[in-house]
Amino acid sequence: MSKPTQHWLRRLESSEQPAYTLIADLIAEDLRSGRLTARDRLPTLRELADDLSLNYTTVARAYAEARKRGLIDSRPGYGSYVRGSSPALPLRGGSGAEMTMNLPPEPQDAGLQARLQESAKDVMARADLYDLLRYQDFGGSAQDKDASVHWLRRHLPDCETSRVLVCPGIHSALAALVSQLARPGEMICVEALTYPGIKAIATQLGVKLHALPLDDDGPSAFEFEQACKTLKPKALYCNPTMLNPTTATVSKGRREALADIALRYSIPIIEDDAYGMLPRQAPPPLALLAPELTYYITGLSKCLGAGLRTAYVCAPNARKAQTLAGALRATTVMASPITNALATRWVTDGTADAMLHAVRAESIARQSLASHYLGQHQIQAQPEGFHLWLPLASPWSAVELASYLRTQGVGVVASAAFSTDGDPPDAVRICLGGPLSRKECDDALKLIADTLDHPLHPHATVRS
Repeated sequence: MSKPTQHWLRRLESSEQPAYTLIADLIAEDLRSGRLTARDRLPTLRELADDLSLNYTTVARAYAEARKRGLIDSRPGYGSYVRGSSPALPLRGGSGAEMTMNLPPEPQDAGLQARLQESAKDVMARADLYDLLRYQDFGGSAQDKDASVHWLRRHLPDCETSRVLVCPGIHSALAALVSQLARPGEMICVEALTYPGIKAIATQLGVKLHALPLDDDGPSAFEFEQACKTLKPKALYCNPTMLNPTTATVSKGRREALADIALRYSIPIIEDDAYGMLPRQAPPPLALLAPELTYYITGLSKCLGAGLRTAYVCAPNARKAQTLAGALRATTVMASPITNALATRWVTDGTADAMLHAVRAESIARQSLASHYLGQHQIQAQPEGFHLWLPLASPWSAVELASYLRTQGVGVVASAAFSTDGDPPDAVRICLGGPLSRKECDDALKLIADTLDHPLHPHATVRS
């Protein structure tokens, strides 16, 4: 009889608690005390039944209860074993270490937080509140448009207010553009791995997506041209800087090739540059290479916070901006004047830049943690970004890893969510930002690394 089961026998003999629940309790106690450690092998059902003088069914129920609690698991050829070398992270409102939503980190800079609060108070103190509570023309006030041009000109120096619309978030602008450029049954080209929102929009509108294979330089220019020749797509959608999910940035040469093809075949380009402000240096946007075709979209949700639903669209010309404004007005009525007023204040007084610098700095620190824990797993990441792409080697599949980590209080997203070609790679996207503190991020990355480094876990989803 092993030492743990000797201890268990004494407790069983002195307790009136049902044996199957007590055994699960004892496993949990022994994990906390160190009597049992991660990946310890447990007796077989028959061995434990003999050791404890219990029937086989009771011991089977005990192991099932322990599995239900996430304490142990079983694998053919290995038997039953203790699960996980790191404790599951405590759940916060059911989310735990929520690394599924791609949110910027929240810098814990007291001075910056005070600046945000004071400027927000000042906006409301100085504003004509009734004016902010009225309907306004779509596209933002004159002040909002001036702020948007100021923000956009760091990438589009020739941007003008006549071509700009202030919108309630990037997603709404994408939905309006897709509805305007493609009818149900028609097609747009997208990356083989891309922003899930564009998939949802296309499904809702009945628009087909044609997946362009990805290589180290970006979406295939050859496949894009073949599609232009044979499939007559209505647009090219591209997330060229820090692609969600892979973090890859399309090279300058590939951008030039894609722009050239779009120009030759007169294919509109939807350039979703949600992450474009994060890197200090990036290749020129497609909107500079094919300005007469490109709708350039960026916003503040990835620089300040996702709750600030303010996005800026620079259309190819003033006429197309007004046409797009009609489509947006039909679906969203207008962006919130109160939200716009706050965004405009932060852009014009430098608070948005200060927040952007702080988000970059915090992202760099968290990417350093990710490299420390996961670097040996060939992660794809950018120093100034706040998500990473983790390719998986056997024996894990993306769904298995995401499911197992969820039982441990860590949420990541399996690759199928981003796939447009029906053949997702075994990989997951991990977000390092949002409400996670740096310490919580460290703990979650350590747990993920430990899970990958000890391959007894595959198929270890909780069973009831």
